[in-house]
Amino acid sequence: MRLHTMIVLSLSTLAVLALAGCSHGSPRATDPTSSASTLPAHQEGKDAPASAPLSSAALSKRLLGESDLGEGYVRKPEQPVRHDDVTVTGCPALDKLSGDAAVGGSLGFPRKAKASFTYAGGVDSEVAEELYSDTEDKLSKGVGRIFDAMTSCPTYQVLVGSTPITVRTQKVPVARMGDERWSLVLTFIAGGRSSVVKQTAIRTGMVVVVISGASALVDAHAEKAVAKALVNR
Repeated sequence: MRLHTMIVLSLSTLAVLALAGCSHGSPRATDPTSSASTLPAHQEGKDAPASAPLSSAALSKRLLGESDLGEGYVRKPEQPVRHDDVTVTGCPALDKLSGDAAVGGSLGFPRKAKASFTYAGGVDSEVAEELYSDTEDKLSKGVGRIFDAMTSCPTYQVLVGSTPITVRTQKVPVARMGDERWSLVLTFIAGGRSSVVKQTAIRTGMVVVVISGASALVDAHAEKAVAKALVNR
């Protein structure tokens, strides 16, 4: 299994299939990476947070597109869901996750949309986005639970089918966006090769934006992804 093919970049997928990077941050005001903040000026007014959860169809219209990322990016076709046997060792909190979060599916929110892109210039230029919508409380607790489990263990092992993967996690700070935010850099080691992926999640009201990929790309596109996700359509 080539490491870059594992970067499908989904919050839950990265938890077990080691496909992406994610973040920590139980939503607490005392945590500087997850404390509340006001929206930037360009996100006020018509770009205000949704007053009710958005449908999957509405979320899909708010995903980043090739034109948002820049010349050379192509949207990748959606991959079929895999059902490899997955075993997590060395991280009790992560091993206890159930449902899709523990088998490589999406987070347990019914309203969702996702897209992934690759750059013609190389395999290290993949980036993916996921949008979720639900009540603020459900989003906060649901995303925080996954991120807390991921960062509870600096190193753990994942067995996907017959492929052993060592995962190393490091919590990293996040620029002040939205109401809550989490970010994590994960290093995946398999077959003597390693792959580093960053994942950042930002909740604003009833919408969570998740950006995953190379660290520089995540940092470059996170703010525009949040802005587009909040535009009323």
